[in-house]
Amino acid sequence: MTHEPDIHPRPIRAGLISLGCAKNLVDAEHMLGILARAGIEITGDISLADVVVVNTCAFIDPAKEESIDAILESDAYRDGHRRGQALVVAGCLPQRFRDALPGLLPEVDAFMGIDQVPDIERIVRQAIRRRSLRPRSAAPTVAVHRRPVHIANCRTPRFRLTPAHFAYVKIAEGCNHPCSFCVIPRVRGTHRSRALDDVVQEARDLVAQGVKELNLISQDTTSYGLDPGPAGRGAASSRKAGAPALASLLRALNAMPGDFWIRLLYTHPAHWTDDLIRCVAECRKVARYVDMPLQHIHPAMLDRMRRETSREHLVDLIARLRAGCPGLTLRTTFLVGFPGETREHFAALLEFIRATRFERLGVFAYSREEGTRAARMRPQVPEGERQRRLREAMAVQREVAREISAAQVGRTLRVLVEGYRSGAEARAEALGPPEAGPVRRRGLAAWGGKRISVARSEGDAPEIDGRVFIEGDLPVGEFVRVRVVDHAEYDLFAVTC
Repeated sequence: MTHEPDIHPRPIRAGLISLGCAKNLVDAEHMLGILARAGIEITGDISLADVVVVNTCAFIDPAKEESIDAILESDAYRDGHRRGQALVVAGCLPQRFRDALPGLLPEVDAFMGIDQVPDIERIVRQAIRRRSLRPRSAAPTVAVHRRPVHIANCRTPRFRLTPAHFAYVKIAEGCNHPCSFCVIPRVRGTHRSRALDDVVQEARDLVAQGVKELNLISQDTTSYGLDPGPAGRGAASSRKAGAPALASLLRALNAMPGDFWIRLLYTHPAHWTDDLIRCVAECRKVARYVDMPLQHIHPAMLDRMRRETSREHLVDLIARLRAGCPGLTLRTTFLVGFPGETREHFAALLEFIRATRFERLGVFAYSREEGTRAARMRPQVPEGERQRRLREAMAVQREVAREISAAQVGRTLRVLVEGYRSGAEARAEALGPPEAGPVRRRGLAAWGGKRISVARSEGDAPEIDGRVFIEGDLPVGEFVRVRVVDHAEYDLFAVTC
């Protein structure tokens, strides 16, 4: 491979800002790994960087706005403090708006898409060269394929950005589901799975590095091994002959030596099977935790959203999951304010939330995304009403969450220690402001001057679910057993056994 001539007497320093989901974070880790292998220094201090890479998200409007703000803030910092610093924009935003961005953001030196992750070194060097020209006569680099096909493997270098004790493992890329509100298939391409042996080798390497929790991710983890054959795209496409399904992968990971959790994130209700339910129940290392976005429950909304599942299927699946995996923590998300959602539809969703009592639940207000079927649907629910429904749904879930947390008091849990807080910090984080509503405070005042360990249970995924605050100074990255003595809405307070 040939490179542009270096203009620095020392190694280039690169900084990176990663936005969006865990899947995006893995891409960022691969980019940094490739740069580090090429001899480029990685810095967390943007003021020292010769080039800043902004890895963007473009899933919904707030994500796009956050990405644009990060780009403009990086440019403003450069103008005020480091005028020679190059700026590279990567990820979903240039992938989605390939043709428009160069004209809208002339301050950017290079745009790169999903397929260009392996080419990050070359693109960074080109961006630095462009920035060095006075005046800048060269056009920015635009390296974005319209339909990405790239997927990393266990040999792809990686510079992990998560704490040492947990990691994300991306088992597939792209998506074939036709959800009417979603742009992911257009941005990330069609579904493509990694080879089972390749995923297992990466997992082995991570466990050897001390990782205690493997979080399996993709756009839809339950589509693992269901890659389209010659028949074409779509969730109904047949599996390739002999391709392993997700249960096969879980069993292979569970057979690896070591003490660690395997967590299943981003599953789709259309692909759950009895074999997969049995696998979760039987595999000791697989956390009894299922992340399964449902989006809605009213038949009219499921049909308009093109979710490929009926209300009856969802109700039956939840019952089979809970019966087959006693003690399961079930996390889901719902979308409110979707075009055509009436008060009747929304009331049915609220009743379903009350009756089903999800252990973990998030709610999002619909975002009208250009290029989707839903953007053309009528009637569109006004933004103010979308936000009001979001608040109402979360108020219902808070009551459910409070009761579920209360039921944990007195139980013994195995938790993974993540860090520390002061007693005052722990109380403030867990209890929240007074307007958050009444919570139990028995015995918590005594924690004010103490050092508190922060942990997660098997039922809590990193960065999205609750925490367990434990009196005492416990080893980070280790499993311990604790007894729950109190609770807030989403968090628990415990002591060691």
